[in-house]
Amino acid sequence: MNRSTRTFVVVLIAVGVAALASFGVFRAIQRMPVREVEVRSLHQVVAARELAMGSLITKDDVKLVAWPASSPVDKGFTTIEAVMNRGLIQGVVTNEPLTEGKLASLEAGGGLPPTITEGMRALSVKVNEVIGVAGYVVPGTRVDVIVTLRGSGSSDSMTRVVVSNVQVLTAGTRMDAAQARDGKPISAAVVTLLVTPPDAERIALAANEGSIMLTLRNPLDKELTQTQGIRTASLMGAPAPAPVVKSSGTGRRAVVPVVAPPPPAETKSRTVETFRAGKRGEEVIR
Repeated sequence: MNRSTRTFVVVLIAVGVAALASFGVFRAIQRMPVREVEVRSLHQVVAARELAMGSLITKDDVKLVAWPASSPVDKGFTTIEAVMNRGLIQGVVTNEPLTEGKLASLEAGGGLPPTITEGMRALSVKVNEVIGVAGYVVPGTRVDVIVTLRGSGSSDSMTRVVVSNVQVLTAGTRMDAAQARDGKPISAAVVTLLVTPPDAERIALAANEGSIMLTLRNPLDKELTQTQGIRTASLMGAPAPAPVVKSSGTGRRAVVPVVAPPPPAETKSRTVETFRAGKRGEEVIR
């Protein structure tokens, strides 16, 4: 037997012994009893599927799952009966635990009314694709409301922000914020805003007296928008002075245009030659 043959035989024997040893260890591990560690758990109600804001919870919408008892869900539910026939005030995703803060009271029902927080009002405004920022004014976003009022003259029109940092509740008939999370536009003819009663009055008056538009805000920008507005005359330069209205005895009013005062006339100076104590001099008289 030459050297190459002896080397091949030794390697073959080593591989066989290693395979037998591995198989023996595997069989020994299989025969070992399985030790199960019991973890104390409780039941938790979670969403069986994705649910939109305003949905009325039914038995098919939720399910019970095992949840570690060491870390229970704060204000969660352990029975399906506790969440039946209650409306969602926030959208949830599949397997998301339901909590007291995401559900309306039992008597509130479903739909839009339970989503309106205390002291606020829901106001719907008519929009189009341009006013709705090309469909990106979707539930959950925040906007500013701008009004344009047209005066009697061409230079009297004015545009100004009347309400700022307003939350959008619905776009069209949709109340689901999932469309906003996906970054997809929604084609809507009506947008419902969550506003305070004074802001509702401002928007209603603005929509009646002029035309309104919505500007989309960054949700992290919490500062109120404060502007002085802009008039048509200010677009091409400084605003023109307002005319003066005078009343006559006959009850008629005359509009007197304001004329800027003329610049002061240039004063001329004269030079006078003087002689004092035999000395000649000059004095300037203005």
